[in-house]
Amino acid sequence: MGPFVPEFISEQLNLIVALVLGLGFGFVLEQAGFSSSRKLAGVFYGYDFTVLRVFFTAAVTAMSGTILLGYFGLLDLEAIYINPTWLWPAVIGGVIMGVGFVLGGYCPGTSICAMAIGKVDAMFFVGGGIVGVFFFGELYPLYQTFYESSALGPITVFNSLGISAGLFALVLIVVAVGAFAVTTLIERKTSSTAPSISFKKLPHRIAGVSTIVLGMVLVALPNRKDHLIGTVSSPAYLAQNPVSMMEPDELAFRILDKEPNILIVDIRSAEDFKNLRLPGSNNIQTAGFFAKEQVPLFSQRHVKKVIVGATESDEQAACLLLHELGYENTAILKGAFPQIKATILDKAEYAPTGSRWDADVREFRATAHLEINKMILAEQNVVPKAPKAGKKIAGGC
Repeated sequence: MGPFVPEFISEQLNLIVALVLGLGFGFVLEQAGFSSSRKLAGVFYGYDFTVLRVFFTAAVTAMSGTILLGYFGLLDLEAIYINPTWLWPAVIGGVIMGVGFVLGGYCPGTSICAMAIGKVDAMFFVGGGIVGVFFFGELYPLYQTFYESSALGPITVFNSLGISAGLFALVLIVVAVGAFAVTTLIERKTSSTAPSISFKKLPHRIAGVSTIVLGMVLVALPNRKDHLIGTVSSPAYLAQNPVSMMEPDELAFRILDKEPNILIVDIRSAEDFKNLRLPGSNNIQTAGFFAKEQVPLFSQRHVKKVIVGATESDEQAACLLLHELGYENTAILKGAFPQIKATILDKAEYAPTGSRWDADVREFRATAHLEINKMILAEQNVVPKAPKAGKKIAGGC
């Protein structure tokens, strides 16, 4: 699964993609009239609300697209970087920017757009911004304490309100549609050349209603991760979807043989994994299966993915989740971790089954007990390599 940029696009090529998108963004800004300080300032004086409409349209489009792409598994929402919030510095910064917007007629992004087409006032605005950045850096020690105060971390509005992303989307859509209607009335009363004078009522009403319907759909969409985990963990689903099992003796033999085409995925808690783990195993909790960085690991079709957990039902749910995510060649450890711990790691007394292979099994388990425990001790003395953290996709205006 994503995030949206495919794996075959390298970090270097991403820079070129970003450049193309940036040029497209600038073109759209200019075509929307955002290179005109008069049009931009119109939102504060009531004669032109194009800025508000564009901002609301962009917010609703991005928000709806993000939720839908996440639901269909095309976007890894956890790979999206969320800017940390410092409450009071953000409030003061917003006030300063707002005053600058009113006085200068531009925000930082639109000033670059206007400067690119030769607007002299935009050139002075950008120059003033650069001077401001210089003085901000030079005087930073004076207000560093305030600048770093009231840190709230990478929060989101819907989590702060205790509601779902879909419900917040619907609320924002309703607010946007209402703002469109109200600003149209204001424009028509304050200016005879307002853009909204040319608006046709029927198409805009249909668009407004359709957007609200879209918001209702977003409310109904469940969180993809929670939905899939809940589905594969339900007793009915587990009963209807058996999975391949691997005996503890077979897994122990493959570990001793150092088989390259096997991947042991331990889904137990990080604490349990740290206390005792099988040699060469990887600790990935079920929720981590969705992460982008796991795609290369799980996508190896020739590699057998063996799920090891605290219980067989946990293992089966994790195995079925891999199937739902499109991964193949999986199995679970029969009896889960307690079984291989009892029969191999702890060397429980072997109970003969009456088979001709009883002596061979007893001898193998005795050997496996010694050798695998040596391997475990050897791994404990080696400082584990820190897992590569998923790279957050940063952005914003």
